[in-house]
Amino acid sequence: MPNSKIITDVSRRRFLKQTALVIPASLLFQPSVSMAKVAEKRSLRFHHTHTNEKLAVDYFSHGRYLPDSLHKINHLLRDFRTEEKVVMDADLLDVLFKVQQKLGSNGAFEIISGYRSPKTNNQLRKRSNGVAKRSLHMLGKAIDVRLTDRDSHLLRQVAIDLKKGGVGYYAESDFVHLDTGNVRNW
Repeated sequence: MPNSKIITDVSRRRFLKQTALVIPASLLFQPSVSMAKVAEKRSLRFHHTHTNEKLAVDYFSHGRYLPDSLHKINHLLRDFRTEEKVVMDADLLDVLFKVQQKLGSNGAFEIISGYRSPKTNNQLRKRSNGVAKRSLHMLGKAIDVRLTDRDSHLLRQVAIDLKKGGVGYYAESDFVHLDTGNVRNW
């Protein structure tokens, strides 16, 4: 009877060779992308309350972020006062997607504030004590939003439950601040 260890080693090598033919090499070296997520598509819908621009976009598909879609999102979330743009944190988009999924929402995210240039942030700080000096908006890691088909207090609670960053609720203005900084809420 053949040695079972030899059969196992040969079978393992055969499996690995066959798998390498099926799985794109780029995915083998991305431990954060599980095979279950390879086929997942992530989409978001936005309406910018200051510019009236709208965007419906698939930003992630087949295990990767879509550069053209991210470019469109970066443009939409620009500082509309100065027209400056940054690369928005993809983790922030994933937080929006997860919140929307958990709420069962089909609505659009109404954007109150996306990226803020340091100049804009300073101007807003002069008018309000609720604007942080080192705001994550200036790094493309924060967004202020509401959903068109869900109450903002529910959006807040779901975001807090995710434990993926900061969550602030501004009931008077009816919006929720989300960021990818430390987990905290106010």
